[in-house]
Amino acid sequence: MKISYHQQKVGEVEVFYREAGPKDGQVILLLHGFPSSSHMFRDLIPKLAEQYRVIAPDLAGFGHTTTPPRSQFKFTFDSLFQVIEGFTEALALKQYVLYVFDYGAPVGYRLAVAHPERVQAIISQNGNAYIEGFSDAWGSWETYWHSPTPENREACRDSLTPETIRNFQYLHGADASLVSPDGYSLDIAFMSRPEA
Repeated sequence: MKISYHQQKVGEVEVFYREAGPKDGQVILLLHGFPSSSHMFRDLIPKLAEQYRVIAPDLAGFGHTTTPPRSQFKFTFDSLFQVIEGFTEALALKQYVLYVFDYGAPVGYRLAVAHPERVQAIISQNGNAYIEGFSDAWGSWETYWHSPTPENREACRDSLTPETIRNFQYLHGADASLVSPDGYSLDIAFMSRPEA
């Protein structure tokens, strides 16, 4: 199954997305997690595209989607939702199934609340919807969310290192010989960009 690659302008954001499957097929909108991009669905897209129209955008600030500088764009879940909402409208997606993973969940859930008539189903993979679902690993991040000081921001950096991305996001609990280095190498490269 052929995957095509596109850009869609939504306000000041240039949304990169992958698409495959029949143009008249039921739409499945894949919303990726942190620190990844739509690349995480590279093996799933061809399988789903045999029966569905599959659309997988990179969230604002991730992958190949480009945004204004951090000083001009608020990187909040509300902002990410507004971009994806605009993206679905630009593509004239009237109905879709949401597949949400990790960071894609709060974006997708906002989309479902704003437009329940469009959402035919929600498939959630590790898609947290409540505060109690956060583990202790989020402690420094929660502190930063409530008090965004430079010191609290700096305390979050350990969770963004290449070692943490590789070992926690990909290899934790997995047989390393079965995990391709492509995913974590790409995530590490994207996270290493200025202002990422």
